[in-house]
Amino acid sequence: MIRKFFIPLCLLFFVTTMFVGCKESASKSEEKQVLTEDKAPFFKLSLAQWSLHRAIGSGALDPLDFAKKAKDMGFEGIEYVSGLYSENLESMGMEALLDTLKAKSEAHEIENVLIMIDGEGDLAASDENERNQAVENHKKWVDAADFLGCHSIRVNLFGSNNEDDWIANATVGLKQLAEYGQSKGINVIVENHGGFSSNADLLTRVIKNVDMDNCGTLPDFGNFCVKRDSGENWGGNCIEEYDKYKGTEEMMPFAKGVSAKSYEFDDEGNETTLDFPRFLKIVKDAGYTGYVGVEFEGSNVSEEKGIELTRDLLLKIGKDLSK
Repeated sequence: MIRKFFIPLCLLFFVTTMFVGCKESASKSEEKQVLTEDKAPFFKLSLAQWSLHRAIGSGALDPLDFAKKAKDMGFEGIEYVSGLYSENLESMGMEALLDTLKAKSEAHEIENVLIMIDGEGDLAASDENERNQAVENHKKWVDAADFLGCHSIRVNLFGSNNEDDWIANATVGLKQLAEYGQSKGINVIVENHGGFSSNADLLTRVIKNVDMDNCGTLPDFGNFCVKRDSGENWGGNCIEEYDKYKGTEEMMPFAKGVSAKSYEFDDEGNETTLDFPRFLKIVKDAGYTGYVGVEFEGSNVSEEKGIELTRDLLLKIGKDLSK
C-alpha cells in the first residue's frame, strides 16, 4: 500500500517542481529579453534628396533611382527636391515623371514623405503680381505631392528686408497656397532657409497669422543664418545667426517634419558642429513622432558616408532617448 501511493506522489512532486522551475526560468528569460532589447527610436527615418545632390549633379546617380538608393541605405521614407528633377521634367513631362517616381517608391516599399520646392517664385514678395504668380507656380507641386502620397510640400519665404513688410507679405502668400493645399489634403510647411525665415520668432508669427491646420514648419538644425556679408540668403559668411536650439524649440509646436542637417563628424561618429543630443531632446520633448530627415551637407567625407554617419547617430540618440 505504501509503495502504491508513494510512486504517484513522487511523480506529482517531480512534475510540479519541473513546472515551477520552467516557469521561473521562462520569467527570467523574458525579463532578460526586456532589459536587453533595443528600444526603437521615437521617430521614423527619411532621407532628404539634397544629401545626394552632388552625385545627382555629376550624373553618378539618376534621380529616378532615389527610392532604391534610400531603401538600400535603410530608410523608411524619402524627401524629394524639386530642382533635382529639372532635366527629367524637360524630357519626360510632369505626368510621366510622377508615374515613374510613384512606381519606383511602391516597388521598393518606401514612403513618399514630402517635396522640397525651390525656384518657383517668392511667396513673400512685396509685389502682389509676383507673389500671386509664385502661388500659382507652387500649385502643381501640391498636386504632385497629392499624387505621390506625400503629406507636405516644403516652401521658402524670402521676401523683403523689412520685418513688417515681410511678415505681412509672407502671411498673404503662404495663406493663399495653404488654402489650395487644404483642398488637396496637403500640408504647406516652411523651412528656416535664410533671411527672415531663419528668424524663428518672426516665422512662427507668420504661421500663427495664417492659422491653418495644414500650415506649419520644417525645422532644420543648421539653417539659422539670418544675414550674410554678401547681402544674399546664400553665399558669403554669416554675420547674424538666430540661436539654433531656441529656434528649433520655437518651431517644433508647428512642425510637420524635421530636417537633421549635418556637416562634420569625429572618429566616434559624433557631429562636431551641432549638438545632436540636444536637438533630438527638443524634438522629443515637443511630442514629435514623425519623420526625421537626414540631410548631410558636409564635404570631408563622401555623401554616402555622411548619410550613414548621420543615420547611425540619429538612431543611437533616438534609442537612448526612448529608454
